Amino acid sequence: MLAQTAGMQPVARVTCKRRAPDAALFIGSGKADEIKLLAVQMGATEILFDQSLSPGQQRNLERHLEMPVNDRTFLILEIFAQRARSHEGKLQVELARLQYLSTRLVRRWSHLERQSGGIGMRGGPGEAQIELDRRMIGETIKRTKERLGKVKKQRQTQRRQRERRDAFNISLIGYTNAGKSTLFNALVKARAYAADQLFATLDTTTRQLYLGEAGRSVSLSDTVGFIRDLPHGLVDAFQATLQEAVDADLLLHVVDASNEGYVEQIAQVQRVLKEIGAQDIPQLLVFNKTDALAPDQQPLRWVDAYEIEGVQTPRVFVSAKSLQGVAELRQKLSSIVSAAVRAEPVQTDIRLDDPENDGAAV
Repeated sequence: MLAQTAGMQPVARVTCKRRAPDAALFIGSGKADEIKLLAVQMGATEILFDQSLSPGQQRNLERHLEMPVNDRTFLILEIFAQRARSHEGKLQVELARLQYLSTRLVRRWSHLERQSGGIGMRGGPGEAQIELDRRMIGETIKRTKERLGKVKKQRQTQRRQRERRDAFNISLIGYTNAGKSTLFNALVKARAYAADQLFATLDTTTRQLYLGEAGRSVSLSDTVGFIRDLPHGLVDAFQATLQEAVDADLLLHVVDASNEGYVEQIAQVQRVLKEIGAQDIPQLLVFNKTDALAPDQQPLRWVDAYEIEGVQTPRVFVSAKSLQGVAELRQKLSSIVSAAVRAEPVQTDIRLDDPENDGAAV
């Protein structure tokens, strides 16, 4: 899916089981020979690895396979580069790409001999080309970080303004392609870009959502999607965007209910939340895409609870596409906001056998 999202066409897939990655080739020479033969037979022009490769492993694999080799991190960076639209998003992608490239300069250059010096030349032997490039990239990284720092200050100013207005902040989070942007559009009647593809949204969008039963508006933010093995460089680069989740009063955790691996996707999102320090923020689970479920898989109750790491978390089933369950979601949000405004403790131990609790305060 990542390869297709990046505009590539996968022609074959090879899996490999090893106790530990090979230090030189990651997969071992025998498996590398098998991949090389298969690539020739299928007419492949590039090899992609679904893990992160070290610069040395990537360089050795390219020599052995005699064709370009890239890893999962590079693929995600390529998608992010295609998706970024705002100034902030482009800066974040640029920083992550530069940090990734800085460790792989040695494979990008063949002219690594030192610059000549002597009679008629200024100075003695100069820097190697790779040293010049590394220094230039280092300076570019520094400038990009400074520009991102200014963006972060602007976001902090916007957040302080929302706090002065006593705004209740809700952030949409979830695994990539869970339907966050479609749900965002359904709730606030926005026109945020939504598509059935990975990382359709990179730039944070914030709108006001009026909850009639609570009698007030809340601030709703659509954020970048999470994915397993999210490169640390991307987490660091997107700190300004992910800060929206850290500063939220409530996380609207959107789950693709039609995906067979949704349990693992929930676990991956929880890992990223811990990594950015947002694991203690209250969550409301939204199991989306119920319209894609088979008749025998349809929920018996639209509002119930789901256990995450031993904690009963309130859950609402919706279809952001058909708007089914969206009214129940708004009702649940209203009850949470009302309870928070009254500074009442949030109830999470919902009794599934009590019909009066359907749609009650979380």
